Amino acid sequence: MKDATIAKKILGKHGVWNWLDGFSRNEAVAFTQKIESLGYDSLWLPEAIGRDPFAVAALLAGSTERIGYATGIANLYARDPMAMNTLRKTMGDLTDGRFVLGIGVSHAHLVSGVRGHEYAKPLTTMREYLEAMEKAMYRAPEGPHDTPVVLAALRPKMLALSAERAAGAHPYFTPPEHTARAREILGPDAVLAPEQMVLLETDATKARAVARENMKIYMGLPNYLNNLRWIGFDEGDLADGGSDKLVDAIVAWGDEDAIRKRVDEHFQAGADHVCIQALHPEGAGTPDMKALELLAPGS
Repeated sequence: MKDATIAKKILGKHGVWNWLDGFSRNEAVAFTQKIESLGYDSLWLPEAIGRDPFAVAALLAGSTERIGYATGIANLYARDPMAMNTLRKTMGDLTDGRFVLGIGVSHAHLVSGVRGHEYAKPLTTMREYLEAMEKAMYRAPEGPHDTPVVLAALRPKMLALSAERAAGAHPYFTPPEHTARAREILGPDAVLAPEQMVLLETDATKARAVARENMKIYMGLPNYLNNLRWIGFDEGDLADGGSDKLVDAIVAWGDEDAIRKRVDEHFQAGADHVCIQALHPEGAGTPDMKALELLAPGS
């Protein structure tokens, strides 16, 4: 499972991270075909309480030719290690090798409160889970290469495990400062693929209001708050929906040049790949296609 070179090839440099739960089947296909035509290299599909990302990726892969797919992030508590390994290999086959499995330990309230499982120590759980995946039996067709795995990793120990036992890491809700720290921990070879929220809005008051609304759910999750503390934000930054300093660090808002600068900062800090989540300035819950078109590779 540890093959960073393959993961980098599938993901490319520029990706899109997006919820598709608000789209119909045909709209999801049309959206993916559009971002493929714009030159994006891959599409990240999250998992929470909506559609199954593996089923969606299989559908979309059959309607596209080049773009890669990744789960960002599949919850390991949703499937036992054998089931996850089966999906990993099956998706490698069904997408003709255009798939990266992103897995994570999720959050206590989603695991215990929503799924009814016991939320155990994250690092131990992930290590044992990966070991069990490697031992799992699978007897069916596979893709042209072994399907790589990346981990949802934020802090040092999980980042180190990402390099040790997987192809690399997919940090979420992080600024370029985190990317620099993550690269130092991962070393030079592991894939580093951070997500970056972007907002095509130049009015600071409006931009920060939209940003805070999209950040709200994450500002209530200890995993993200502890990570923000680790990279230097204090309790004042974390209060009342986040300080302007924090909001501006997490959401790249402004014109096209300002957003491109932020993406470039991730690359300069050591990212191999950056996937953008294009927030809609009207808070519509759908991606901002204007932003995706302006920020498309080569545009």
